[in-house]
Amino acid sequence: MVLPRAFVIIQPFVRAVGQLDDPAFVGVVIRGIAWSAVCFVALAAGAIWAVHGLLTLHGWLAGGGDVVGAIAASLLAFWLFLPVAAAIGSFYIDRIAGAVERRYYPWLPPARPASVLEQTRDGVAVGLKVLALNIAALLLAVFIPGAGLAAGWLVGAYAIGRGLFVAVAMRRMPRFAAEAVYRQNRGAVLAQGALLAAAAYIPLLNLLIPILGTAAMVHILDLSAGRPMRSTPHHIER
Repeated sequence: MVLPRAFVIIQPFVRAVGQLDDPAFVGVVIRGIAWSAVCFVALAAGAIWAVHGLLTLHGWLAGGGDVVGAIAASLLAFWLFLPVAAAIGSFYIDRIAGAVERRYYPWLPPARPASVLEQTRDGVAVGLKVLALNIAALLLAVFIPGAGLAAGWLVGAYAIGRGLFVAVAMRRMPRFAAEAVYRQNRGAVLAQGALLAAAAYIPLLNLLIPILGTAAMVHILDLSAGRPMRSTPHHIER
């Protein structure tokens, strides 16, 4: 089933934002930020240690090298924060998708999540795609101001949209079937990906990309299968 264009651009994302008060969502946000912070500190510490070990300077040159290295390492860790957060958040796809289904599609049978190996692979893939978005946006913005930023946004729309949709669909079907459903609803998926890619440039909001994206993709998947969305959420707490 192909969804109305105007509906799929707005409604799934709006529904996802409206469920941010769900305990399952809040729990994932807290876990994601906590693990991301741990990774941020580890990245910064590791980079500083590596710089200090590589520089064989002495005296004031050594001190200056340490300061420059610490600043560079911290900036690198900050730049990698979003991809790491996206990868960590994607590990909670089943928790978020389950919360959305309990609220809006309570009649659905229990899903059969993909194996831990597949979930890990998809989580890393999402993180790498977001990292690729950051690299593309940075390079294009430097060499082609304005147009480069727009191109990076389009790359992100595809990377984030397709990655999250296929991961969500794999909870209820094999990968080949999930990819087939994606092709049938490519426009709807990429519309959500465009919104999420835009959010990637907004501090703090970018940490919610895996959560909002997962919730929106659940709506697209179920609506594409012809399942009606409850106009009034059906609250069932876990």
